[in-house]
Amino acid sequence: MLNNATSAPQNELPEIREVETIDEYDSCIRLQREVFGLPDLEISPRRHLIVSRMAGGWTLGAFVKGTLVGFVHHLAAVSGDVIFGYSHMMAVAADYQNRGVGARLKWAQRIRALSEGRDLIKWTFEPMRARNAHFNLNRLGVVVREYAVNFYGTDYVTNPAEKASGISGMDSDRLFANWDLNSPRVKSLAAGLEYPLGAADHVIEIPANFSELLKSDPEAGKREQLRVREDFLKALGEGLVCRAFQRDQARPRYLFYRD
Repeated sequence: MLNNATSAPQNELPEIREVETIDEYDSCIRLQREVFGLPDLEISPRRHLIVSRMAGGWTLGAFVKGTLVGFVHHLAAVSGDVIFGYSHMMAVAADYQNRGVGARLKWAQRIRALSEGRDLIKWTFEPMRARNAHFNLNRLGVVVREYAVNFYGTDYVTNPAEKASGISGMDSDRLFANWDLNSPRVKSLAAGLEYPLGAADHVIEIPANFSELLKSDPEAGKREQLRVREDFLKALGEGLVCRAFQRDQARPRYLFYRD
């Protein structure tokens, strides 16, 4: 079981390397079930991960004493004449979250992509989740230029507390993260340095705790999602881009700048 690795010391750094064996791929499947809580229909199966590797993609795993505690799955993507990376998913075991495992996986992904001559990686994340916004925008330095409405179709409710409240599925709105691997800001963040952006030209607030709002008032949560959607589409349509996120217990907000 994955949780057997949780006795490892808090400061023990995982080994980051490519997932290669059948057993290691199967550990990725188990970790998806633990972290995402999705039905089997929505789990990326072993065959998908293996075929992705044969088509130019790869999966990097974080291992502690031989046990997989996290992974990031990277696809080879093409748009016109541009070849770039698409980060399909990342999962970290619950007992290893907030310990830097996700950041180590993403920075290792950057190094691997650069070694293959790629300088862009894209992925999506939920706009209403402050933790993901902070990680992607502030720690990695992504830029958001696109808001995708109901990208995957109606989302499954995966949070156990949200399931118990009887919340129906939400529209799967997503923000597209564009990670320019050679931008001055990303290079600075990779080196552990600050990169000030200056005053924002526009802000969009989100609920301080969206999960709690969904549990206490599902309809209000859906209204907030629609408000944020409309605000994002308007700001992006006016030529603004999102480059940062301000963490605030009462009023977390996205920060927008002239492109």
